[in-house]
Amino acid sequence: MTTSAYADIEDVAGDTPLVRLPRWEAAHHLSDIRIYAKLEQFNPGGSAKDRTAAALVADAQATKRLKPGTIVVESSSGNLGIALARQAILHDFEFHCVVDPRTNEATLALIQAYGGVLHPITEPDPVTHDWLTARRNKVQELLTEYPGSINLDQYSNQAAFTAHSEGTMSEIFDALNQAPTRVYVAVSTTGTVGGCLTEVQKRRAHTEVIAVDAEGSVLYGGQRGERLLPGYGAGVTTDLSQQRTPHHTRRVAATDAVDAARQLARTEAIIPGASGGAVMAALRADLDQLNPGDTVVVVLHDGGVAYTNTIYNDQWVEQNLRPTS
Repeated sequence: MTTSAYADIEDVAGDTPLVRLPRWEAAHHLSDIRIYAKLEQFNPGGSAKDRTAAALVADAQATKRLKPGTIVVESSSGNLGIALARQAILHDFEFHCVVDPRTNEATLALIQAYGGVLHPITEPDPVTHDWLTARRNKVQELLTEYPGSINLDQYSNQAAFTAHSEGTMSEIFDALNQAPTRVYVAVSTTGTVGGCLTEVQKRRAHTEVIAVDAEGSVLYGGQRGERLLPGYGAGVTTDLSQQRTPHHTRRVAATDAVDAARQLARTEAIIPGASGGAVMAALRADLDQLNPGDTVVVVLHDGGVAYTNTIYNDQWVEQNLRPTS
């Protein structure tokens, strides 16, 4: 085994491991069906959003919108905030992040450790009762408050598709040396799933791309409701979601996401975040649809370290997710 020397931390992003899950396969009595996990937690910022943030910044620089010293204002449930705070250091701009109460404390601390400025909101949108809508409204206020500031708009910027087409999905094809039967991807802005669909179409592969959404999310025709976990689902129909349509959509309850995340941790010693738990829950629900010879990839957007006080904490789960009698 050889170890590479990198000229810059930016060169480390991408090429994340694709790892088979043999113990998970055995636990579910799968025969001649291979399950692989794309571990995006191995990006420098700990999530797939490192890819998205780098693509958004590169696009803004190419169009001359982003220059040294510019203030960038963005809404995030967590991971993009970390990724853009890192990009701000690497490309000499100032980053302001609008967050809501669902964001993990560890994530907030990381954004601040990188020098990002937090703008917490305390109430959801009064009309829709949605936190994302309220965050985006706050972004617009801040853009007015800070003259010359810009928003990279992760919800409509097609640079996100490029990041995951040329990055995430291409890496999956190359690592397997074949087209997988299915790929399961959690959705929020839908940049990752859209990028995967773009690459599948480009290669004319027969891979089915499954969007894993939250119950209560409005994406792809979903019904609005309460969403208790950050990282997957959305309270608004994003522009990106209207430009690419997944082959199938699976909606996962928060309790199922937590259960599946914990199961993966206990079988494979891989601790996923909330969206990763949702992806594993969706796959688990679809096992009877798989056939011998199938190869399935689950994209785990981040790791679960920031969730140790929430989805991996029995008391938090009991207080927040278990129905009361």
